[in-house]
Amino acid sequence: MQKLIFVVDDNDSNLTVAASALEGDFRVLTMPSAEKLFKLLEKKKPDLILLDIEMPEMDGFEAIAKLSENPDWQSIPVVFLTGRSDEECEIKARETRALGILKKPFSPRELISSVKNYVQ
Repeated sequence: MQKLIFVVDDNDSNLTVAASALEGDFRVLTMPSAEKLFKLLEKKKPDLILLDIEMPEMDGFEAIAKLSENPDWQSIPVVFLTGRSDEECEIKARETRALGILKKPFSPRELISSVKNYVQ
């Protein structure tokens, strides 16, 4: 059975690119906010979450902290997505439990390769 990947990003075009790149190899569910992520987590548990850092209402850092507080969710692997390239963001991301950071814009091949490495 294919692995389930959640992609959380407030940018529709990033969600579309990610979904179209990953759908051949994985089951993909996209959502535009961390709030939607937590609603869906009550019903389904993914094999990996691709989580945008910069989102309104709840950013990726707040979302990963909330994931870590729940025993049912703290084992779900998370990879950050970000368009930021500043050192402060990189350091803050590495201080979380995230497995890594994917820079946006990403190419479909780069995304597929990275996701395959993270879920193997």
